[in-house]
This record gives sequence, C-alpha cells and structure tokens, in this order.
Amino acid sequence: MYQKEKQILVTLINTILILASYSLFLYYNYISGNPEIINDFKFWGKAFLILIPVTIVAQIIIHIIFSIVNKIVTNEDLPTISDERDKLIELKAIRISHWIFTAGFLLAMGSQAIGMQTYMMFFLLLFSGFAASIISEIAKLYFYQKGF
Repeated sequence: MYQKEKQILVTLINTILILASYSLFLYYNYISGNPEIINDFKFWGKAFLILIPVTIVAQIIIHIIFSIVNKIVTNEDLPTISDERDKLIELKAIRISHWIFTAGFLLAMGSQAIGMQTYMMFFLLLFSGFAASIISEIAKLYFYQKGF
C-alpha cells in the first residue's frame, strides 16, 4: 500500500470518527434534554460554526500523529512531491465531491420548498458535506488502486 493510500485511509477514518463523535456530543448534550432545540436556528448556527474548526484541528492533529508513527515504524518520510497522476486523482475526487455536495444542497433547499421542518435542511446540509468528503476519499482510494 502506497503512503498516499495510507494517508487517505487515515483521513477517511478520521472524518467518520469526527462526524460520529460530534453528532453524539450534540445529541447527548443538547438535543436529548431539549428536543425542541432542533428547530432553533441559533443552535444550528453555533453547531456548524463549532464543527468547522473542530474538524480542521482534529484532521491536523491526526495527520501529525500519523506522520510521527509512520516515521517511527517505517523510518521513511511521507512523500511531499505529487506528480501529474496525483493531481489528476485529486481533481477527479474534488469534482465528485462538488457534485455530491451540490446535490445535497439542492435536496436541502428542496426540503424547505416542499414545507418540511427546518431541521431537515440542516441535517441534509451536514450529511451532504460529510458524504461528499467521505466519497471523495473513497474515490481517491479507488483511483489509486485502479492505477489511474
């Protein structure tokens, strides 16, 4: 397995763990005690604004730990050079990610157009963002395995 594939797997697992832990944190600390809070725009605004830096910091910390452990175990540095193949794979994964998030955004807006509860819009936005990220990483893994 290439180093890039290992990094992709770390990012994929990290993204899933962040989504699961943050969702459980929100549910047990806020929603379970007060179910009416899911209709509060202020709650969702705070939840999204906190999620963004938490995700970024967690990704950075996990990748630093991965680099240190990788250096200790394999005595090799992570590759810093990316060739045309790496850039092409990244572009294809970004394109897939954008389409998935765009579809999720349209579904979220459509949920409001047909009169669904406002929390459905936020659930769909959150889900489409994380789904786009996860599927993007899976696409990168697929393209590296395929040799594309």
